[in-house]
Amino acid sequence: MSKTLLLPARMEPFREKLLETTQSFIRVKAGTAGTPAPWESKVGGRPYLPKGAAWPCTPDGKELFFLAQINFAEAPALAPFPEKGILQFFINDDDLYGMDFDDGENPDTFRVLFHPEVVQNKAELQTSPPALRDYDELLPHHPEESYPLRFELAEEVAGMTDYRFHQHFGGDFFQQFGEQEWQVMDEFGKAVRPQGHKIGGYAYFTQDDPRRADDPMLLLFQLDSDEGMDLMWGDMGVGHFFIREKDLVARDFSKVLYDWDCL
Repeated sequence: MSKTLLLPARMEPFREKLLETTQSFIRVKAGTAGTPAPWESKVGGRPYLPKGAAWPCTPDGKELFFLAQINFAEAPALAPFPEKGILQFFINDDDLYGMDFDDGENPDTFRVLFHPEVVQNKAELQTSPPALRDYDELLPHHPEESYPLRFELAEEVAGMTDYRFHQHFGGDFFQQFGEQEWQVMDEFGKAVRPQGHKIGGYAYFTQDDPRRADDPMLLLFQLDSDEGMDLMWGDMGVGHFFIREKDLVARDFSKVLYDWDCL
């Protein structure tokens, strides 16, 4: 990565220190719309759901909308993420796409489900999901459309919007450039942008990282705005799901932090 990392000239003296932040992650790319099998990784469409399993709902019984699912058997291995099983994300059709500004871990209007054992037999799966209600553009995606996902292992360094950049360099790092502070920030922000769809690695934000340094959480899934899927979080925003490492290791997805921001 040392040769492929293109940095602004004024950041070159910090190349080696920046390379210390290198992390592996799983890059996620969406294909063209189609009809993936129920157990395949996808955004939108029909989720994997065994017979007898309850469709996730709000406390008042409103069905949540299926956002995406990851079949880890289709992805490269990356500890401590699962090597198999299906992880699913559901959100609500409200002004904030199911996000709770006051408590990002409140699962009332979003849900993350995990199926550790996957049955690839349609006869044992639900074939009639709840009828889609009119969501009146109150979702970032089109849940009736399905886009298959593919994966590849990659590496990246910390972008300046991830709180771990400031842990590594200090919160006042860019002040050393004096009158050029904002210009250097802008140049570096364009050069190192951990945007796109991904599992693990560094998160990209248009605003601020909602995580706290004293309560570190891993990036479980980042789903970015994507013209190819006509997927848009507000105004060119990005959606995130975060989890504590101990919960991920325990395969406990009941305390996930859901957040999205936009320009």
